[in-house]
Amino acid sequence: MPLKKAMVDWDSLGFNFLETRSMYSANCNVGEDWENGSLIPFGNIELSPAAVVLNYGQGVFEGTKAFQTCDERIVLFRIDQNARRLAWSTERLCIPKVKPDFFINAVFETVKDNLDFVPPYGKGSMYIRPIVWGVSPALGVGPAIDYRFMIYVSPVGPYFKGNLKFLNLKIETNFHRAASKGIGNAKAIGNYSASLFPLAKAKKEGFDEVIYLDSVSEDRIEEIGSANLFVYHDGILKTPKVSGSILKGVTRDSVCKISSDILGMKVEETDVFLKDLFEAKEVFCTGTAVQITPVGRISYKNKVYKYYDGNLGPITKKIKETLTKIQRGEMNDPFGWLSPVSV
Repeated sequence: MPLKKAMVDWDSLGFNFLETRSMYSANCNVGEDWENGSLIPFGNIELSPAAVVLNYGQGVFEGTKAFQTCDERIVLFRIDQNARRLAWSTERLCIPKVKPDFFINAVFETVKDNLDFVPPYGKGSMYIRPIVWGVSPALGVGPAIDYRFMIYVSPVGPYFKGNLKFLNLKIETNFHRAASKGIGNAKAIGNYSASLFPLAKAKKEGFDEVIYLDSVSEDRIEEIGSANLFVYHDGILKTPKVSGSILKGVTRDSVCKISSDILGMKVEETDVFLKDLFEAKEVFCTGTAVQITPVGRISYKNKVYKYYDGNLGPITKKIKETLTKIQRGEMNDPFGWLSPVSV
């Protein structure tokens, strides 16, 4: 029997927040384990203006998705990887560790209670946002005593407008996103605030996003503000290796495995220099929100490098189609990435 859906204009979905039925909430004090969380109606929350998260940015989040497959199952995609990353990120920011089992159970519970907001097959996905932060008030710099963990969800369409968009990117030379020994490899809320000003400036100049360089020599590619980056040239697919300033993206890892294990390509997680980028035949970015989005043009010091003539590059197309087919249940899931949600 087909799943009953919420009253949503599924054909007009963008990457905008839509309120759903419920959200998950749990509290934890220092020295305790996360437990006894529950679903509550979606709504605003109350927070002290002296809360540590507001004053010192002690908070981390995750992003994952649920899909409806071609055989009408609702599935989560690689939820175990998000669980591991959040466990590491919370420890890195002195937050009581959110253990994978607690996290996964909370995600399943939240999605199951909002199943009717999962877009129909082929119409989008449900974006799932777990977030945890320090709530206790403090004036001095230090970790909070009390913490709150929440999950909210929203049906979403493409991150960038249009069914197929070739991104116009700018290589940023005046700002860095993160330093190699900082928290760029954690899903920390503060990482994204650092990119807001350069992004706003770039958009005024007609660009979609910004490519950041390493903070030492400034000759290596790191990330764009909201995604990881891949370049393809001479039969090799390259992506910047994970370091203290680069987030270990779940979609990034999925693309590496699909490209090497299914498509038989040579994949290198390595330093990617400006020269590699400028010589590349195809460039694309990856992320839970952006999925796989091709790059059409990149500007660097008043010079423009073009990568597409209006058609999706053959390598990008193969990878994108394979990932999409796995997520939608249109082909065998050789890695066991899909976790069905019981209806």
